Amino acid sequence: MITSGNILLIGSILLFVSIAVSKTSARFGVPTLLLFLVVGMLFGTDGLGLQFDDMADAQFVGMIALCIILFSGGMDTKFHEIKPVLGPGLVLSTIGVLLTALITGTFIWWLSGMQWTNIHFAFLPSLLLAATMSSTDSASVFAILRQQKMNLKHNLRPMLELESGSNDPMAYMLTVVLIQFINQEVSSTGSILLTFAQQFVFGGAIGYGLGKLAVYVINKLNLDNKSLYPIFMLAVAFFTFAITDLFKGNGYLAVYIAGMMIGNSRIANRKEISTFFDGLTWLFQIIMFILLGLLVNPHEMVDVALVAILIAGFMVLLGRPLSVLLSLMPFKNITFRSKAYISWVGLRGAVPIIFATYPVVAGIEGSQVIFNIVFFITLLSLLLQGTTLPFFARKLGLSAPLEKTGNDFGVELPEEIDTELTDLVVTPEMIEDGDTLKEMSLPEGALVMIVKRGKEFLVPNGSLHLQVGDKLLLISEGAK
Repeated sequence: MITSGNILLIGSILLFVSIAVSKTSARFGVPTLLLFLVVGMLFGTDGLGLQFDDMADAQFVGMIALCIILFSGGMDTKFHEIKPVLGPGLVLSTIGVLLTALITGTFIWWLSGMQWTNIHFAFLPSLLLAATMSSTDSASVFAILRQQKMNLKHNLRPMLELESGSNDPMAYMLTVVLIQFINQEVSSTGSILLTFAQQFVFGGAIGYGLGKLAVYVINKLNLDNKSLYPIFMLAVAFFTFAITDLFKGNGYLAVYIAGMMIGNSRIANRKEISTFFDGLTWLFQIIMFILLGLLVNPHEMVDVALVAILIAGFMVLLGRPLSVLLSLMPFKNITFRSKAYISWVGLRGAVPIIFATYPVVAGIEGSQVIFNIVFFITLLSLLLQGTTLPFFARKLGLSAPLEKTGNDFGVELPEEIDTELTDLVVTPEMIEDGDTLKEMSLPEGALVMIVKRGKEFLVPNGSLHLQVGDKLLLISEGAK
């Protein structure tokens, strides 16, 4: 029976199982998000029999999750990192998405005309199927790059994160416009172009304005309870999406830009806000992927397995590479190896599946087949591409050592204080002339805050005798 108690019980069990299963992902190189999908499928109709088939509810949960994921991703996107790759990143997230949809859609239309296939889509439904899968999934890209602790040469990592964070709005607009066109809600090229312009202009302007306003307000609030600052930011994310959608702009674009404006400004209680959104992002990623896993009936995917494999193979080997090569032609400084790797990181994830619910809710003919094909291709993408990103980075000579961020002490200072915290490990040479702090030669202007010896933390003073291997936390002024 469906009761509030049963929902909480089953929901908590699903979360427990997903977290437990995710521990094995790093060991075997399997993307955690793929395992969340599998957990949902195992508990679903063809597994343990948990019934969930409401596409509209899944779409609503997906919308909330995407708002949080894109807002958090925007906050983590630093201007100084994306500035060198801003041009190619934006081209990939707009023209690249459009080309992927057109090239793949044309292939699906051709495939539908073959007598031996079991799909028969006209040109517009073929484009619609391709449009739902035309963007790289931000949740998958962010999670896998960070889970695998990958760093890449030639500013590839910020370019990939910028593309995946900013290309969902384009895929969303293509999906919605094609649905409207099929349902004859729009009938002219002019109205389509006007819709695109309105979505981009209002989405960008409202996101920028509300992001700047949020920075001003949060720094003036002066709340006694610091726990309310993250909640304020959550309200900003949801309000930005809702008000942009009300003005017929692109809410996802607005949320991402608002997050960027906030993340690149000095704000009060950044640590609390970042920790809150990190946890919330993971929670909603788990919920979203489990819910989408429950939504699908695996036995229905058997019927579309062959065409899904063919479409996935075309996208990975031709569709995505062609769109990347054509989009990046003006950028001569990007090497062929870099373009090849960008092509491979065309990860599909929850976003295409969420977008595939829109045709179902809109009542498009053949929409259930579209949903099953998109789900099957997402599984293939996460399994094939998601597990091989580090391998191809090494093979193409694009892997780089991971840059260290923060310090090993877990100490952070408010942004208003113009200081820098760094670690220093005591070596034999450093204590040759004396093993106390007053006898050591420290960097000019630096003070020792804490000494870590093994698992023990020591408060430094003039009489503390240092040992080789001790780790010092240094604070220095005017470093920023």
